[in-house]
Amino acid sequence: MNRPPEPTLPLSDRGLAYGDGLFETVLVRDGTPLLWSEHLARLLKGCRVLDLPPPRTEALASALAGAGPGLGVLKLVYTRGSGGRGYAPPASASPRLEAVWSSFAPDQQRWAAGVRVRRCRLRLARQPVLAGIKHLARLENVLARAEWRDPAIAEGLLEDDRGQLVEATAMNVFFLARGAEQVSTPSLDQCGVAGTLRAALLEQGAVVEAPLLADELSSCEAVWLGNSVQGVWPVARLDDSEGQPQHGWELNDVHRAFQRRAHRLLGYAGAD
Repeated sequence: MNRPPEPTLPLSDRGLAYGDGLFETVLVRDGTPLLWSEHLARLLKGCRVLDLPPPRTEALASALAGAGPGLGVLKLVYTRGSGGRGYAPPASASPRLEAVWSSFAPDQQRWAAGVRVRRCRLRLARQPVLAGIKHLARLENVLARAEWRDPAIAEGLLEDDRGQLVEATAMNVFFLARGAEQVSTPSLDQCGVAGTLRAALLEQGAVVEAPLLADELSSCEAVWLGNSVQGVWPVARLDDSEGQPQHGWELNDVHRAFQRRAHRLLGYAGAD
C-alpha cells in the first residue's frame, strides 16, 4: 500500500506558528480506532480549553476512513487555522484538521524484558489551565528527549519544579508504592498530558491518582510506563540524570498482571 502524501500547512497556520492547536495519536486495528471515546473526550476538552469549535463529526469520520488495513497509528492534528493579528486569535476561527496514517508494530521486546529509563534534568512548568490536554506546544518534551542519545535508554522521567513525578517524555507513569495494594499514577492537574490508556485504567478502577516525589521512585515495588500506542513497558532499571544507575527491579507477576490488564484495552497480548 502506497503511503498518501503528508498534508502541508501554510506558514500562516497558527498551529505551525504558535502551537495553537491539538493532536491525537490513535492506535487503529483493521480500521477500528482503539480507545476512541477517550481520545475524543480529550480532544473535545482541549477544544474547550483553547476555545476552539470542535471538529465536525464527518471530518473525523473521514480521517478515520483513511486508515489502512492491519495495525497502524493515525495522527490527527487540529489547529485554529490561519488569521488573527500576532498572538490575538481571529474573531471567527476556521480550524484545520489533518490526518496521517502509518503502519505500526509495538516493541514486544520492551514488553517482555522491561526498559531502562533515566531522570531528566528539565523540570516541567506548572500551568493548570493547559494541564492534561495534548496541545501542539511541546517544546518541554523536545528538550527533555534531547538530553540523551543512548538507544539503550527507552524513556526519560519528568518532574515539576517541586520534585513531584509527573510523566515520561511521551508516556504516562504508573507505580506500586511499597506496601500499597493499588497501582497509582501521578495527578496531572498542574502539568503533563493525560493519556487515553491512563484515562481508561482510571475509569476501570485499575489505578488511582497519588503523588510521588521523584526521589521516592527507588522505594516503589514496581514502576511502569504506558500509552495507548506502545502499551505498557515495565521499568527494569532507573538511571539518574547523568545516566548513572540508581535502582533496578526484577520483573515479576505484579508487573505482568498490570501489563495484561492494560493490554486487554489495546488488543495486545500479555508478556508472559
